[in-house]
Amino acid sequence: MSALPTIDLAVLVLYLVGTVALGLWVGRKSRSTEEFMAAGRRIPAWAVGLSIFGTYVSSISFLALPGKAYATNWNAFTFSLAIPFAAWVATKWFVPFYRAAGAISSYEHLEHRFGPWARTYAVLCFLLTQLARMGTILYLLALALSPLTGWSVPWLIVVTGVIVIVYTLFGGMEAVIWTDVMQSIVFIVGALACVVVILLGMPQGPGQVFQIAGEHRKFSLGSFDLALNQPTFWVVLLYGVSMNLQNFGIDQNHVQRYQTTKTVAAAKRSVWLGALLYLPISAVFFFIGTGLFAFYTARPELLPADVAAKPDAVFPHFIVKQLPVGLTGLVIAAVFAAAQSTLSSSINCSATLVLCDFYKRHFRPQATEREAMRVLWATSLVVGLLGTGMALAMMRIQSALDAWWSLAGMFSGGMLGLFLLGRISRRAHNAGAATGVLLGVLLICWMTFSPKWSGALAAWRSPFHSFLITVFGTLAILLVGLLVSRFCRRPGATTN
Repeated sequence: MSALPTIDLAVLVLYLVGTVALGLWVGRKSRSTEEFMAAGRRIPAWAVGLSIFGTYVSSISFLALPGKAYATNWNAFTFSLAIPFAAWVATKWFVPFYRAAGAISSYEHLEHRFGPWARTYAVLCFLLTQLARMGTILYLLALALSPLTGWSVPWLIVVTGVIVIVYTLFGGMEAVIWTDVMQSIVFIVGALACVVVILLGMPQGPGQVFQIAGEHRKFSLGSFDLALNQPTFWVVLLYGVSMNLQNFGIDQNHVQRYQTTKTVAAAKRSVWLGALLYLPISAVFFFIGTGLFAFYTARPELLPADVAAKPDAVFPHFIVKQLPVGLTGLVIAAVFAAAQSTLSSSINCSATLVLCDFYKRHFRPQATEREAMRVLWATSLVVGLLGTGMALAMMRIQSALDAWWSLAGMFSGGMLGLFLLGRISRRAHNAGAATGVLLGVLLICWMTFSPKWSGALAAWRSPFHSFLITVFGTLAILLVGLLVSRFCRRPGATTN
């Protein structure tokens, strides 16, 4: 069934079994809602930091970043350069705010500011985004690993989905965090091992990588022009600032981790560790892509023409053909690790929101501990199965991939703008927020779908690059909300 050598297969199976065993062991005490959602608020800062790092990374990063650097340059690395700024904002405002509020849900405060609709809207956006995220990651993971392992795409989807569901369902947030720690270590080791193999495989020594890369401007961060219709350095930087503020400020996957440490100071340290670790590791993956370009430029006979025509296929080809036996299994395990970290977090955080923002808020405010745990377990199972089902559906409707990512961008832009409006302005009220969200989402939809318009509608296409969708959408919601709240004041509007 598997095309992997026995040693590589053993390494991969050992990793998968170890992940499940670790998750079940560390999460054996998660029999209360506090344990399941916040891990008893006792996790050390370094472990939470590695977990935050793990949520930033996915198997798509493992494969797509090298492919991007191989085909072009380091322009996309500009996204990572925005992370320290977002981390600073998070430690100064986001972490203290959420810790002082004490709520596990990152959207509960929106109800206090703008009413129940705002909380429900944000939660629905998050849940839909997570299903899209899970389905996309599972599908693309299986698509990439199928030629590496010899396993079928449906089999890989189901196996990965079941493994993640098992330890997340029974282990809760503590299992998520500690398996993230192991997965992050495997991920980092696998990436560094690939760098070493590339450097040592150059015919004229490691220095040849830099020579060839320099000749082809592979380390360039892109154009510094002020054009808004191209992925220039400035456009990518704006996109990075927007998306990273969203991750640290409103993403339940991050916010829930802020509550798992003992103190506010520990939560702040975890943010800095996760953010500053991702910056160099993302550089490692871009370097892998640049190194692959140099490697196959120096040794073109090792790269088939059909693989060379598909940049995203070059790294998987390298893993199979150039890595020594044993290391191939480790790197494939690292790809699994990146996916599992993201998926387990999505399942746990989605279950948390369903309990806090729907079940307890609208149906059973006085639900017993036993009842609440049943809701968490049932929701974790359902979300995991839906994410797996979404991935299987994408096998038949591959054109849905771009649509799902567009919807995810639309939902996230709406949430961030609403959150910033509530935090920045004390004057912002319900009507202003609702108007801002309505117009902002319409703008996001126009920028998302208009590039595909033809005929008479072609003249109304968005002239802006897609990276600016979230940026402009967020700004529109914020500015419209501020203006409406400023000039259309209503008696009794919220001012706190």
